[in-house]
Amino acid sequence: MKQKIRLVLRYFAALVLAVSILAPLLWMFLMSVSSAEDLTRIPLEWLPRHWDFSRYASLLTLQAGQPGALFLHALGNSLLVACGATVISLLLAIPAAYSFSRYPGRDGWLFGSLAIYMVPPVAFVLPLYFILEKLTLLNTHIGLILVYCSMILPFLTWMLKNQFDALPVDIEQASRLDGLCYWQVLLRITLPLAKPALGASAMFGWLLAWDEFFYALLFTNNINAQTLPVTIAGFTAGRATDDGLIAAVGILAAIPPLFIALWLQKTLVSGLTAGGSKG
Repeated sequence: MKQKIRLVLRYFAALVLAVSILAPLLWMFLMSVSSAEDLTRIPLEWLPRHWDFSRYASLLTLQAGQPGALFLHALGNSLLVACGATVISLLLAIPAAYSFSRYPGRDGWLFGSLAIYMVPPVAFVLPLYFILEKLTLLNTHIGLILVYCSMILPFLTWMLKNQFDALPVDIEQASRLDGLCYWQVLLRITLPLAKPALGASAMFGWLLAWDEFFYALLFTNNINAQTLPVTIAGFTAGRATDDGLIAAVGILAAIPPLFIALWLQKTLVSGLTAGGSKG
């Protein structure tokens, strides 16, 4: 009897969690396909009388004068900046985390980087702005990528360091006796075992860059390098705001993270099975 009650409570908690996540997305989708009259009708009707998908069509076209000209350009900027910052941060975080894990006595550097990571971003605005201005990297993809790397790198290093700590050292020592150098041990032994952590770290790092708004707002001034969060905020400016259009932008902006999560989920599962067989 107790097991049945626990099972019911577990499924009920999962249902509540799913509803809390999916309900806002469902309402945002209904807003995106509702006319302005449906959105302002009193009393409010949950389902639109006329399903209107014209907002999605306008957002997926590059025709001049359409919101898609801004949306698609900003979407490309966000993909480029988020992927570039994640790849660079991951390539730097792997050797850094491995050295922190395998060579004791360097924790001061790790905690120092984490302390800097916890400082509010507004404290770094002026130094970063002057550095980017001197390097002529304001309003550029490279400038945003470098700024995002400074934000993502400490986070990824900490995540990977904890994963490397949990891996058995005996396998690496045996590989060293077989003649492998440190880089070969890292690439052939450690990283395959840490594949789940690499997938999770890449996903969280990518999401940090994808959702970042503050630095992108301050260090970009036009569509050349402006990312999607800043462009979405621009759609709300003005005297007449189309709430349905903003909802449609939100739905389309959620699609890339969804595909990234699904793709990395497969990587996580394959990494878990590979790590179990090799261990």
